[in-house]
Amino acid sequence: MSNFPPVDEQTRILMRGVDFGDEQTYKNMEKELRERLQESFDTGRPLRIYCGYDPSSPDLHLGHTISMRKLRQFQDLGHDVTFLIGTFTGMVGDPSDKESARRQQTLDDALGKAKSYAEQAFRVLDGAKTKIRYNHEWLQELSFGDVVGLASNFTVQQFLARENFSKRYQNGDAIWLHEFFYALMQGYDAVAQETDVQIGGTDQLFNLMAGRKLMEAHGQRPQVVLTFPILEGTDGVLRMSKSTGNSIGIDEPPGVIFTKVLNLPDNVMRNYAELVTRWEQATIDAHFAAVTSGQLAMRDFKHKLAWEIVSIFQGDEAANQAAEDAKRMHEGEAPSDAPVFTLAAPMNILDVLAEGGVVKSKGEARRLVEQSGVRLDGEIVESKELMLEPGAGERVIQAGKRKFLRVVSA
Repeated sequence: MSNFPPVDEQTRILMRGVDFGDEQTYKNMEKELRERLQESFDTGRPLRIYCGYDPSSPDLHLGHTISMRKLRQFQDLGHDVTFLIGTFTGMVGDPSDKESARRQQTLDDALGKAKSYAEQAFRVLDGAKTKIRYNHEWLQELSFGDVVGLASNFTVQQFLARENFSKRYQNGDAIWLHEFFYALMQGYDAVAQETDVQIGGTDQLFNLMAGRKLMEAHGQRPQVVLTFPILEGTDGVLRMSKSTGNSIGIDEPPGVIFTKVLNLPDNVMRNYAELVTRWEQATIDAHFAAVTSGQLAMRDFKHKLAWEIVSIFQGDEAANQAAEDAKRMHEGEAPSDAPVFTLAAPMNILDVLAEGGVVKSKGEARRLVEQSGVRLDGEIVESKELMLEPGAGERVIQAGKRKFLRVVSA
C-alpha cells in the first residue's frame, strides 16, 4: 500500500500556479510529472526535487518563497527535497533577467552570504526533511575537458536567441563568455543530483531545459521542470530583487513587511495573493469580487494580505502586532517598536531627527522639513528652527510615511 496520496490529488496540488507561457510545454510537463508520480506511487520511492538559490545577498525575499512553497508541497506529499545554494553559480550570477553583466563575486563572498539562507529557508521548509547542498561541491571539481564536453551540447545561436542576450547583441553591448557558462553549470546541477523535478521562475526555463538536455547526454532520464511567474517588487514594475531595492525580506521586522505590503501598487495585488499567500483560489477570487463590487475597500484587502504574509513567516502574534502598529501609524501615533530618543536639554528639531537616527544627516532633515515631510504629534513641522524642550512629556516625531521617533525627557 503506497504512503503517497492519490496521483490525481498530487498532480492538482503541484501543478497549481505553474506557468510556462506556452500551453504545449505545460501539457508535456504535466504528463511527465503525472508519470513520475504514478511510478513513485507504485514503487514507494519518493521523487527527488530541488530548486537552486544563488546567494547574491544575505537575505531571502518574498520572490524566493514562491518556489520554496512549492518545495514544501512536495515535502508534505512525501517527496525528497533539496534546497540547493548556488555557491559556485553565484560566482558568475544568473544572466536570465539581466540586460547587462552582473558583477562577479568570489566563492568566499558566496559562502558568506549563504550562511543565513539555510536558516531563513526553514521559515517555509520542514528543516527535518530538507537537504541543504552547495553546488561548488561538484562544479569546482570539473576539469576544462568536462566543461568543453558540456558546452558541446549547445550552439551559440541557442544562447543568442534568448531575449536578454539578443537585446544586448543588437545594441552592441558586451556579452561575456562566462555568462554562457551559467546555463551549463545550472544544468549540470541536475546531472550531479540525478533529480526527478526541478523548480524555478519562468525566466529560468532555458536553464532548466539545459538541465534536461545534459541529463539525457549523461544517460539519465530528463527531469521534469516546473516554472512559476515572477513576483513584482514594491515598485510594481521590476521583478523583486535586493539589488534593485524593491524587495520585501522575509527576515525583516514584521512592521516593515506589513507597511511595505500596504504601500504596494493596486495592480500587483492579485499577483501577491496568488503567489505568496496560503489562500485557496476560491478565497482569492471572492476577495477580488468583493473589491470590484465595492464591498471590500482595497486598503482593507491590503491589510488582510499584509497580515497573511507576516503570519506566514513570523507567526500570528507578530502579524497582530504589526496590524495594530499600522493602525497607530495611520492615526499619526508611533508603532510599538519605534526607537526612543531621550531629550536632556533644549534641542533643535533637525538635531533630534539626525541624532535619533531617523535621517542620515541634518541636511536630509532640513530637506524633509522643507517638503512638509515631518510631523510632531501629528502636526506638520513648518519651521527648521523649532526647538524641543525637556519636560513636555512623550512626543512623537514622524518623518516621511514609515519612520517614527518617541521623544522623552531625561
